[in-house]
Amino acid sequence: MGKKNIEELNLMDDFLMGSVLSYPVVGPEVCRKMISIILSREIREVRIVPQKAYFGADTDKHGIRLDVYAEETREGDVDTVYDIEPDKSSKGEMRLALPRRTRFYHAKIDADSLASGEDYAQLKNVTVIFISPYDPFGLKRMIYTIKNTCVEEPDMPYEDGMQTLFLYTKGSKGNPPEELRRLLRYLEDSREENAQDEDLKEIHRMVQQVKRDREVSLEYMKIYERERMIREEGREEGREEGYASGGEAAKIGIIRRKVEKGFSAPEIAEMLETEESYVNEVMHLLEKNEGVSDLEIARKKLGIEEGR
Repeated sequence: MGKKNIEELNLMDDFLMGSVLSYPVVGPEVCRKMISIILSREIREVRIVPQKAYFGADTDKHGIRLDVYAEETREGDVDTVYDIEPDKSSKGEMRLALPRRTRFYHAKIDADSLASGEDYAQLKNVTVIFISPYDPFGLKRMIYTIKNTCVEEPDMPYEDGMQTLFLYTKGSKGNPPEELRRLLRYLEDSREENAQDEDLKEIHRMVQQVKRDREVSLEYMKIYERERMIREEGREEGREEGYASGGEAAKIGIIRRKVEKGFSAPEIAEMLETEESYVNEVMHLLEKNEGVSDLEIARKKLGIEEGR
């Protein structure tokens, strides 16, 4: 999480985004304003389910944790589901995996939204929104809108209700709306001077209300302290068992805890600033060695590596 004071956090930081959008009364209104600006149309009402987790049959490998799950309601019924994902990792491997990651998110949301026996026509529209300070496709666009089309007849209507928006905070190509430019600037740097219109001033007022909440500040401190303790445990194991096996055991222990909380391999790789292939390898070892200590798994892994 880093050593930022809560006052220094921006809405692109997972903790603040989740805290604001899950906050009573404030959350739905901030989300409604954000989505209205992003889509350039008025959203009347949303319901928020922050940090919603989906788990498949193989949860160790493919559980996903959606940062913000919002439901747009019309006349009391859910019309569209929005998944808002602030994504700050610019590592090449994770960027290349973005299209498949969004495909998996869409599939999980669809599976959850259709009850057994319901007709496919009752599937909700789903829009996944990734917001990043890096250009996901290198074409300098602020908005990349992805929909399924017919290759042979691209003008043929094909409305499956699925849409993905990639928003690049520094993009310029395509003449993006000024309201969106201001919003993305504010998300990346959530200071008062960047709240440059009435909607953003109202959003900033609500963000400050959340930051001043004592329980939110306490939760931020608890999370930071847990991360610090995990790092300290790793150093202690390294002293007791030797640098190589102890350090490896510490990393495996962190991955084990993150998996138990429902994080996916790409998310864990981002947190640990390591390669996704390494996280997948550890997940595989954890699955095959249920009940085995982190240190024993570390020795097995190091033994595998040394034998290569």
